[in-house]
Amino acid sequence: MKVILIDDELLAIEFLERQLMKLPDIEIVGKYSDVKSGRAEILHKAVDVIFLDISMPEMSGIELAEDIVRSKPDVSIVFVTAFHDYAVQAFELEALDYVVKPVSVQRLAKTIERIQKRTNNQLAVEETAEKPALPSHIRIHLFRQLMIERPSGELKLLQWRTNKAQELFLYLLQYRGQPVRKSMLVEVLWPDYEIDRVYAQLYNTVYHVRQTLRPFTDYVRLETVAEGYILQLQNVLVDVDEWKSLQTALTAPSMEAVKDYLRVIEAYTGDYLGEYDYWWLESERERLKALWLNTSFALAGWYEEQRLIGEAEKCYLKICDIFPQEETAHFALMQIYAGQQMNNKVLLQYSRLESVMQEELGVEPSIHIVEWYEAWKKKMKIYIYNQPL
Repeated sequence: MKVILIDDELLAIEFLERQLMKLPDIEIVGKYSDVKSGRAEILHKAVDVIFLDISMPEMSGIELAEDIVRSKPDVSIVFVTAFHDYAVQAFELEALDYVVKPVSVQRLAKTIERIQKRTNNQLAVEETAEKPALPSHIRIHLFRQLMIERPSGELKLLQWRTNKAQELFLYLLQYRGQPVRKSMLVEVLWPDYEIDRVYAQLYNTVYHVRQTLRPFTDYVRLETVAEGYILQLQNVLVDVDEWKSLQTALTAPSMEAVKDYLRVIEAYTGDYLGEYDYWWLESERERLKALWLNTSFALAGWYEEQRLIGEAEKCYLKICDIFPQEETAHFALMQIYAGQQMNNKVLLQYSRLESVMQEELGVEPSIHIVEWYEAWKKKMKIYIYNQPL
């Protein structure tokens, strides 16, 4: 295992070197007290593991690590710190490998064992994983839940090391192809952190995102740009993008356009990233929901104009099924049933609406619906009273 050491304190480097040399199969291929020199050498040397001091005057170890993994994503980073609490509480470095000065041989042995195990696991995955030849595409599913579909049709749910890594990736994925400033990521993901510590947390999280994306490097790349990051997709189909293209291409409802409308309606399999409770998702989620509702109501209304009442009923029922609080769909069904003198269905539909509004929102249905329903009930009583026995 080829190792490089970087620490601005010469004594600390020499001590760490002595401890590492007590372990088998370790080769020190470089040791640097100057950060810039160390960085330059790392990019030109074959290296498996880098031990980085966290606190260095020119550049923090975490900043340097974030810089290194852009060019060498396979390298293992071990952070070295003199302050145990500082590392764990302020930077939450339990998510990465780290050791606390003075480093014991036993602690180094555990670290090396952990790295070897992780490396072996990654090699095993790479050997068994399907590697389709480009330009075979993968598909990213964003309706309901993030899933990656390989060319073989296999669906994969990404396993994130931390919740913040997941959120960071989803945020960059929402703005895919666009540069996102580090300051914006900090504001969105860590609004309550102290500014002098929050960037270390960002670099830590970016590191984990890149590690998780390693099996998909031919398709998804997290690149560093000036003052930020950009998520680039290549040979990737995104279900939401495909859906938006279909929806945008719709013309006015007609007999010829019905199939296109049904494709758009059926392709919406759940809210945009509906399984994730992040506030910054809400705007896009509501926008896509509104597009789907407009499409569904447009088709249902056209069906009614064409007196295709059964098809209109199916549309409204689907709306009620996906969005139970959508009063307009419930009301349309009540009016359809009333027009067909299906009185029991009117009663049942109003009861469903009343229950949903009470249970979900703690309110009664809108006043115009209540007034219509009360007038309908009154009319039905008069109608029944006047019927011959």
